[in-house]
Amino acid sequence: MSTSSVTTSSAAWHQCTVAQLGAALRAREVSAVELAGHFLQRMAEYADLGAFLATDHEATLAQARAADARLAQGDAPLLTGVPLAHKDIFVTKDFPTTAGSRMLVGYQSPFDSTVVSKLAHEGMVCLGKLSCDEFAMGSANENSAFGAVKNPWDVARVPGGSSGGSAAAVAARLTPAATGTDTGGSIRQPASFCGLTGIKPTYGRASRYGMIAFASSLDQAGPMARTAEDCALLLSAMCGPDLERDSTSLDVPVENFAQGLNQSLEGLRIGLPQEFFGDGLSADVRAALEGALAELKKLGATVVDIHLPRTELAIPVYYVIAPAEASSNLSRYDGVKFGHRTQNYTDLEDMYKKTRAEGFGDEVKRRIMTGTYVLSHGYYDAYYLQAQKIRRLIADDFQAAFKTCDVIAGPVAPTVAWPLGAHGSDPLADYLADIYTLPASLAGLPGMSVPAGFGAHGMPVGLQLIGNYLQEGRLLNVAHRLQQATDWHQRVPEGF
Repeated sequence: MSTSSVTTSSAAWHQCTVAQLGAALRAREVSAVELAGHFLQRMAEYADLGAFLATDHEATLAQARAADARLAQGDAPLLTGVPLAHKDIFVTKDFPTTAGSRMLVGYQSPFDSTVVSKLAHEGMVCLGKLSCDEFAMGSANENSAFGAVKNPWDVARVPGGSSGGSAAAVAARLTPAATGTDTGGSIRQPASFCGLTGIKPTYGRASRYGMIAFASSLDQAGPMARTAEDCALLLSAMCGPDLERDSTSLDVPVENFAQGLNQSLEGLRIGLPQEFFGDGLSADVRAALEGALAELKKLGATVVDIHLPRTELAIPVYYVIAPAEASSNLSRYDGVKFGHRTQNYTDLEDMYKKTRAEGFGDEVKRRIMTGTYVLSHGYYDAYYLQAQKIRRLIADDFQAAFKTCDVIAGPVAPTVAWPLGAHGSDPLADYLADIYTLPASLAGLPGMSVPAGFGAHGMPVGLQLIGNYLQEGRLLNVAHRLQQATDWHQRVPEGF
């Protein structure tokens, strides 16, 4: 269905894109209340996927009624009345926020995060909060304190993480769009595993205010949807300076990314890092990527070989820096001011210990311990300082590569989504699966995943696109042109 053709039966609204729903609402073909009710019904029907952690029908319908009133007045933004859901890492005043952790059970924020408030300002209607790995720490959404999320393409497999709830909900058509966060690949990898489009913008493009912190120098918000056009609309709404509340926010104007779509790809130079196409990449993923790259060549792009020589160092560097920052950020969860507090304790120190032991899951404890160790006296210089130096060298590798190419392309993950529980006894397997997404995160570059076909067991494969700083528009255009020439992004998991 094209954006210009949106008339449909009420039973098929969930098959429409964000752009199509926005047009239908403005044409008064459907009301925001009707749309909200339609998606709330689907959410209940497919609750066993485990995608949602919190819903409030009254709050959702109240937002929908406000959107309808705004639409009736005319001149409402395109996104007004369109439903979406938020990863449970963004605080929300109308819904509880847990970050997927027992530590925050019962917590209700008195304010909205900047990303949430920006999308609400556009008139979007929140359907609820989506599951994620605890404090966004994980690659499979199996680390949530409230159970694993299932991949709609195969419910025996993981949806990816940490934004697995967001990916599963969009793939199952429970919401047309969702927010996610990406610290080391947590938008791109679940988008790849679930056949979606997802983009992590340049670090600082979207405010981190009200986004529960994992690793502050890496965390970045972004949208997940079915098309590049939808992500362009959402990203424009999410981004913008927030200097008073986020010191890492970039002082750059908001762009209308949707206006930059449909540009020719003639002469576009796509760099293929040789380090991304080694023995660690499975044959089925490689074949899918070659098919997508062939389509881009037909559209006028050329392919050049490049090198990112420090790719293998991204894993040890990330798993020093990110746990170090997590150790610091999570020290605030001590049972004193908010969140979980143990029931039985003898003194303050005992309360701290028992509260944190009960509230945090195994993976969070593992990363806190690692981070505390690398920051400790005698090890800071050997580990943390060295990791920061190599991080700069990884960023320099990208800048050298961009001298000979405009966009970098490669895999998102070495394999398709793996079975639930497959990595349960080996956390390092999850870490190694992030090899292709970590470098761009460490460099603060924009990166996205675009559906690129299917691999083993009929599971989706994503093509990763990486751009230079503030080049989100170029990435979205490449993805949009690819989606105009292919139908991978239009495929629907069986039964949804």
